[in-house]
Amino acid sequence: MDTQEKIRQTVQGNKVVLFMKGSPQMPQCGFSAKAVQILRACGVNEMTTVDVLQDPEVRQGIKEYANWPTIPQLYINGEFVGGSDIMHEMYDSGELKQLLNG
Repeated sequence: MDTQEKIRQTVQGNKVVLFMKGSPQMPQCGFSAKAVQILRACGVNEMTTVDVLQDPEVRQGIKEYANWPTIPQLYINGEFVGGSDIMHEMYDSGELKQLLNG
């Protein structure tokens, strides 16, 4: 299976997917840590995370998949939401919690 198909199956097969650097327990960058904090603040206890540092093909492939140059990247119900800055804005406005509960 090629990298794009693997990414597509992960995104489509899980409600909340966060492509990040590190893990929720041990994020490897501040933006990934912030993304996890925001999701937890929204009440998300179960999410699928993909550590892009473990696979260079996924690290590059996810940027191409969403046509988005940075990591972390959040997907909800198969749809690309954005990175940590967009997540923060959506959290502040209440939009992210609505999307997660919808």
